Amino acid sequence: MSRHVAIVTDSTAYLPPRTMERHGITAVPLTVVLGDQALEEGTEISTRSLAQALQKRRSVTTSRPSPEQFAETYRKVAESGASGIVSLHLSAELSGTYDAAVLAAREAPVPVRVVDTGTVAMALGFCALAAAETAGSGGTVDDAVTAAEKRAAGTSAYFYVDTLDYLRRGGRIGAAQALLGSALAVKPLLQLQDGRIELLEKVRTASRAIARLEEIAAECASGPGIDIAVHHLAAPDRAAALADRLRARVPGLADLHVSEVGAVIGAHTGPGLLGVVVSPR
Repeated sequence: MSRHVAIVTDSTAYLPPRTMERHGITAVPLTVVLGDQALEEGTEISTRSLAQALQKRRSVTTSRPSPEQFAETYRKVAESGASGIVSLHLSAELSGTYDAAVLAAREAPVPVRVVDTGTVAMALGFCALAAAETAGSGGTVDDAVTAAEKRAAGTSAYFYVDTLDYLRRGGRIGAAQALLGSALAVKPLLQLQDGRIELLEKVRTASRAIARLEEIAAECASGPGIDIAVHHLAAPDRAAALADRLRARVPGLADLHVSEVGAVIGAHTGPGLLGVVVSPR
């Protein structure tokens, strides 16, 4: 049994299953609570079902994984031959997932370094990939953590939502910011800053907001070796068109991923989400 450093993340990284398998990354699922049903993200609830529930204004909340879930994952990963584990998670400002992982790490059979990346979605996914590539090249736990933290520090995430109501309901953005976004029917552009969702700009129409999102992402994506992810919820055509325009505008583009976010992020943003993650290698 080969000894290696293993990478664990959570389901909000939204990495393609084949990519996770190729790099040996394990994801612990968060939970979406739909009415009285608790459903695991990625396996038990589709984004289509979520979008329909939100449009019908059904009660939708989310829940972190339990420490027991993390403990079981760490045990299985250790049994597969890991000599150490790097556990990378979405911002602790947005979820208690990091705290649950820290609790489980104390009792793990091998050393576990838990990292609050301060990110989410493919911003987190790119951190996990950086750590996995470092570990796969023979890097230590410290090396993998350093690679992930460096990637996180250089990564930017911007997104457009049709309304701030979902973020307000879930407590992910302040009521004052939500009120500002609702005033005069403006369309909000947001950014992930210091692990929190912050209102970046208010734009008059959806088309202008999406054009501005493209402009900000293109300005941010300077230099060689730039990875970009375009996320959406129930807006595939918008996402594909935005990805095509960015592909043409970013000369240093390395990889460009287009994907629908999962149910956990979708529950807090609502249908119509369009996001861009820019991550220099």
